[in-house]
Amino acid sequence: MRHKTTVGEVDANVLAYTAGQDRVLDLALVEADCFGTAAHVTMLSRMPLQPPPLSPAEARAVIAELRQIMVDAAAGRFVITLEDQDVHLAVERRLTEKLGARGKRVHVCRSRNDQVAVDLRLFAKDRLLTTMRAAATLALTLHTFARRQARTPMVGRTHMQPAMPSSVGLWASAWAESLLDDLALLRAAYDLNNQCPLGSAASYGVPMPIDRHLVSNLLGFARPVANVLHANQARGKLEAIILSALSQAMLTLSRLAQDLILFSMPEFAYFRLPSEFTTGSSIMPQKRNPDVLELLRAKAAKVQTYANLAAEIVRAAPSGYNRDLQEAKAPFMEGFELTIASLQIMSPLIQGLTVDAAALRRGFSPDVFATDRALELVAKGMPFRDAYNEVKNNLQQLAGHSPDAALAAKQHYGAPAGLDFAATARRIKDAASWATRETKRLQACRDRLFTKNTKK
Repeated sequence: MRHKTTVGEVDANVLAYTAGQDRVLDLALVEADCFGTAAHVTMLSRMPLQPPPLSPAEARAVIAELRQIMVDAAAGRFVITLEDQDVHLAVERRLTEKLGARGKRVHVCRSRNDQVAVDLRLFAKDRLLTTMRAAATLALTLHTFARRQARTPMVGRTHMQPAMPSSVGLWASAWAESLLDDLALLRAAYDLNNQCPLGSAASYGVPMPIDRHLVSNLLGFARPVANVLHANQARGKLEAIILSALSQAMLTLSRLAQDLILFSMPEFAYFRLPSEFTTGSSIMPQKRNPDVLELLRAKAAKVQTYANLAAEIVRAAPSGYNRDLQEAKAPFMEGFELTIASLQIMSPLIQGLTVDAAALRRGFSPDVFATDRALELVAKGMPFRDAYNEVKNNLQQLAGHSPDAALAAKQHYGAPAGLDFAATARRIKDAASWATRETKRLQACRDRLFTKNTKK
């Protein structure tokens, strides 16, 4: 049995196999595809040809219908059929059904290859900004928690064994700073993604005077991808780069989750997880399990795997477009959803965290002060190795040291009593403000393109 599609008749089994998950996944790309198509037809209407491929009036009619498609998609009324194969042909089918010949003209100078490339970059811009806002929110939550617990003593550990005096403030602000590093990586990924591939067509350009800079500006990109071949074959690698940046944020969250699981165990009891973020047992009435944190560890592993998978998909691909790329779409999309959900759920969990100061103080055995005592001897003139051995041979003399005094003595930059909370707060605010401004700028681009071009 063969199915008739926009691009020819295809065997039913082949059509189902090659369409894959696109009918479902591409529903998340409807707005991006309509946005890209609106910019494309606007450019076609301004092409220096007589007549242009689309007149300004025809372009306005197309854009008005694209706007309706977005409304229908948001309401669940837009369907991508098996014969459509993907969002691009579904949108073109709808335009042709509603607008006749005008709908048939929208694909001139364009390939599905550069359509999906621009759709995924627009999708990624939106999701990266959402991710960055969520990461900044969590960083601020951790920062606020750290300031509140700045002087609460906590045993610092190496190899999971008691090591040196530390504080809850140092512990929490370390995770906030880790997220700031992750935000820098996400911003770098955003900048790489912020280039418009449209106009590449099938990777080799077209023999017509298209204006790629105009399309790029209309869509809110920083610039077009310069080389049309690279514009298409950057796919896969770009997804791997973005997923890798997402995986670093998830790595931070996974390690934080592990600490919270350990330090909320009865054997430590440093923290108590908010009850609404724990779950019960089907057989043990007393249990409250840290399922959220355990699942987060598993989700972090998935995002890291997705980054590796995207890279592996294109590792041996030759130049030009290859259909292998289709298989990178699902992990790319899910990587975003897992990361955003994980960042968002951790913020209220940290806000609801209870600190048991007494349990934290009970964790201070005398030997925790050994290094501090050795450095006290060094400050009095003793060579460090002699001080080291003196303390090591007399650990029984360390009783009576105060965790509070130990923290107060560590005043250098970045130490428990030298944390620059104001500087960290500024960095978090700057990251959040940039993501908010960029989100508003992109929304303004969408509004201008659809509002201006649909006026009669």
